[in-house]
Amino acid sequence: MTTTLQHPAAADLDERGTLTVSERTVERIAAQVVTEVEGTGGAAGRVLGIAVGGEDLDRSAKVTATVHGDTTALDVRLSIGYPRSVSRTTEAARRQLTRRVAEFTGLTVARVDITVTALHTTTSAPRRVQ
Repeated sequence: MTTTLQHPAAADLDERGTLTVSERTVERIAAQVVTEVEGTGGAAGRVLGIAVGGEDLDRSAKVTATVHGDTTALDVRLSIGYPRSVSRTTEAARRQLTRRVAEFTGLTVARVDITVTALHTTTSAPRRVQ
């Protein structure tokens, strides 16, 4: 006895329902994707426009996502390790975000706005008073 598996027809796929990816989910995915770009770090949280806490290469970037249908727009706040090129690093981050967020979510990334909030030296030598 042989059993044949039948693939669902295209009409059946349409009847299964929809998939909605929340803005918060896109924000978390994008914040993780930014960590894949060498030399990028996080931005301090802000209250009334004032930085609260420190900006650090070990923190994750702050991302705000807006989702409309099957597209998303990202607003990213990050820091960059000095002496890296700001323009090259932000372009690498933009490319990575566009590709990987689309890969993970199935959404088209229409826009990525990046704000660089700080530059960090790779080593922090202790300061001495002379």
